[in-house]
Amino acid sequence: MSRKIENSNHNGKAFRRQLESIKRKKLSENKVVSLSEYRDHKRAEKRATVLVVDDEEIMRNALKRVLENENFNVMVAEDGFALSKVLETTTLDLILLDVNLPWVDGFELCHLVKSHESLNSVPVIMVSGRKSTEDIQKGMQLGATDFISKPFDVDHLVQSVQRALGKAV
Repeated sequence: MSRKIENSNHNGKAFRRQLESIKRKKLSENKVVSLSEYRDHKRAEKRATVLVVDDEEIMRNALKRVLENENFNVMVAEDGFALSKVLETTTLDLILLDVNLPWVDGFELCHLVKSHESLNSVPVIMVSGRKSTEDIQKGMQLGATDFISKPFDVDHLVQSVQRALGKAV
């Protein structure tokens, strides 16, 4: 029986050597990539990190699914305090922010983000059930990049996120 084990180990090693040989051959056939091409490829590969701040779990999860389907890295927070915890450990590329939040509302959070030296360049898109002209104007005056009313059109939301991140729409 030990002879069978030895043979299977030998066969496994031989198989691995064949695979490595094929891999080396294929690599040698490909052109060598310049460092700048490699860096450009790596930059394009980086997924933007979006934080969804909404007190409704269903809405947080819906926004998360929509954005993950578009290849974004998505984090969620239920209020301003959870947002502050995320900021301690993560660099964000964009924040989707509900207006109606407990303790500190979305308008106040938007103002805080936009007045904070290390966060003021992070785009904020307000996503809210509040849709009055005054609410929209207030959000934009506080520094929001866009204001999307709930219920939202998925395509419009994705386009707004891409625009805010400076990606081609």
